[in-house]
Order: sequence, then C-alpha cells, then structure tokens
Amino acid sequence: MDGDVFHAQVLLDRAGFSPGAIDGQEGMVFKDALRGFQKARGLDETGKLDQATRAALLQGGAASTVMLKVDASDANGPFFQIPKEPEDQAKMERLGYRNLLEKLAEKFHTTPQTIVALNDPRTVLRAGAVLRLPNVLPASRIYSGVKPDVAQVLSDLNINPDQPRADRVVVDKSEKLVRAFDKQGRLIAQFPATLGSDKDPLPLGDWKVTAIAYNPPFKYQPKLFWDVEDDEKEQLLPPGPNGPVGVVWIDLSREHIGIHGTNAPETIKRAESHGCVRLTNWDAARLTRMIGNGMEVIFQA
Repeated sequence: MDGDVFHAQVLLDRAGFSPGAIDGQEGMVFKDALRGFQKARGLDETGKLDQATRAALLQGGAASTVMLKVDASDANGPFFQIPKEPEDQAKMERLGYRNLLEKLAEKFHTTPQTIVALNDPRTVLRAGAVLRLPNVLPASRIYSGVKPDVAQVLSDLNINPDQPRADRVVVDKSEKLVRAFDKQGRLIAQFPATLGSDKDPLPLGDWKVTAIAYNPPFKYQPKLFWDVEDDEKEQLLPPGPNGPVGVVWIDLSREHIGIHGTNAPETIKRAESHGCVRLTNWDAARLTRMIGNGMEVIFQA
C-alpha cells in the first residue's frame, strides 16, 4: 500500500472525484480520478500525483485516516449468509452485509483487505474495538428534507449532506465515467462506472431522471438477461447492499435502464453490466444528493 496514493484517494473521495474503493493502489481508476480533479481545478490533466495536484488536494486539509471505536449499531448487524440462486435470495427478508468487516469497508469507501492492512492483526473485530480507517467522515449528518430511512442509508455510507447541485449528468461510455456538471458547465463530481457490455450496450441518447429509490427491491426477470435461461422464474429480490442494484436505484426515462449501486464495489470499471450504469453504493448515494427528478442524463460514446 502506497501511503501517498492512499492519502490522495481519501482527498479525492472527499472532493467528489471518486477513486473507487480506497486501497492505496495506483491504478486506472485512481488516474481517472486525478484527471477529473485536475480538470475541475484548471490544472494540467496529467493523471499523475504531481506537485500542483498534491497542493490542490491538500487544501482539503484532512488526514488520511482516523481512529474510531466500532459502534454497537454497526457490530450488532444483523448479518446474513447470501445464497447464490435468485430463488433462494427471494426468500430472504434482506440482502444485507455478510459480516462487520464488509459493512465497515462500505461505510469507509474501502475494501476489507485494506482495513485488515491498516490495523493490528491481533485486533478482535467487535463493538468497542478501535480501528484505523480511511478518513471519509462527513462534516455533518443532518440530512434535511429526507425520510429517516433515507437519512440512515446516507449516514451508513458516510455521505456528506452538503453536496453541490448538478444541472446535468454525462455518462461516458469510452471512459467508463459518470460526470456531474453545474449550470455554468463546470465539472463538479466524477465517479467510475461499469457501463453495459457487447451483449447489452449502453443505450446512447438523452434521458431524464424519473425517480430515485433507496433500498429498492429488485425484480429479477430472466428474459432481460442474455446469460440466463428464459425459462427461469421471475423473482422479487429483497433490498439490501448485497442485492443486484445495491442501496440506490436512479430511474431513467429509458425503460429498464437506471444508475444504481452494486454488491461488488471492487469490480467497478472492471466488469460488465446488462445495459445499466453501475456505481459503488457510496458513489450512487452521493449522486442522489446532487440530482433530482427531471434532470438531464446524457449517455454518450
């Protein structure tokens, strides 16, 4: 793990230019996040952690990690064993986290392996344990104008309620990125994404946001998936972070297409989707604080 890269990832995440899962590794997602941040700040778009970029990032003034005590509300779960087959998943009340380590990794925008690497291997993971974690804590947890269950989703993912307001969203197929722009056309946020596949290409065009749902159930329809036998039964899968669309569904004016979360954040930009736009759960949740119904969403090549 590279400490400079790790700190830069934390600062990029806090600035709204997501590096995906914070892991201290210098890869394509990190370089894309740097380029997005550089563009927004009027810097040379090198995709490198050069001196000017370091200086601009450090204006955020946040340390790379924080020491926190594991709260009982996190440690007590409940946790779930997730069966493989949709038919068995449909019988569950919730597709929740498998264990505390997975829950903390999502909450702090990282991976279980990174949390293990940051801490003493002798640490017993339970309520009251003190852990070193990526410093993505929001400045506030006051989510005005939302229902309590929505506020809980946002709080559980450490989403800062104070987000810039977007005027339009652009989904770029070639770069596998989702970008938000304000009314002046300035880039204000960027998120890495998984976008379609050869079998289910991203439907290019101009769409609109029609609804935003938190903790949505998922209607599993085999006929919509080329890699599933059509004679399989449809299933209504329960909500939860380990569901196929994670904890957020942003519905668009194109039928069956949305921007949503994922149950596998480590695969973002490295996998394929069935035509939708897939983000990490925390990035999808953050985007919901920047948009609203009727907002333009452009899918471009």
